Amino acid sequence: NILFICGGAFSGLEQIVERRLGKQTMGFGSPVTVQKERRTNDLLAQTATGDLLKFGLIPEFVGRLPVVATLQELDEESLIKVLTEPKNALTKQYKRLFEMDTVQLTFTDAALKAIAQCAVQRKTGARGLRAMLERAMLEIMYEIPSSKNIREVVISEEVITRKERPLVVYQEEPIQTVP
Repeated sequence: NILFICGGAFSGLEQIVERRLGKQTMGFGSPVTVQKERRTNDLLAQTATGDLLKFGLIPEFVGRLPVVATLQELDEESLIKVLTEPKNALTKQYKRLFEMDTVQLTFTDAALKAIAQCAVQRKTGARGLRAMLERAMLEIMYEIPSSKNIREVVISEEVITRKERPLVVYQEEPIQTVP
């Protein structure tokens, strides 16, 4: 019986939580604590409704959120799983698109890792995966329908990192002899 789920990227919320948690008492009787560097995930895990109010959400909205839960950032391994494992994974979608033109699409393991690394560096998470794949394959996707002798397209690490063209494997044309 879940009414709704509210989610998003609340950039800057971790700073509000850090300020709240970093408050120290002053005076001779106060304990001396060393402020240790906290990771963003650790800070967001301690988000309270007051932090959401300071962030700018209206009280009427925050009052309707009975549970506040935070999600961890996806690491490279998780992003690769997002790219490959679900039923409607991005790589499976593109492979199916290429199959419509009788072309086999192959992603190397290094290419998948490069896509995941790029998403981590840009801090786009799973949201940015489609844009990276589109950028890497846009040109070849327009070439395939007009070229009938392409058999396979291989997306390698260089296609992602250096913006090189994918490896295209052509099928041999049968030699026709004149009778």
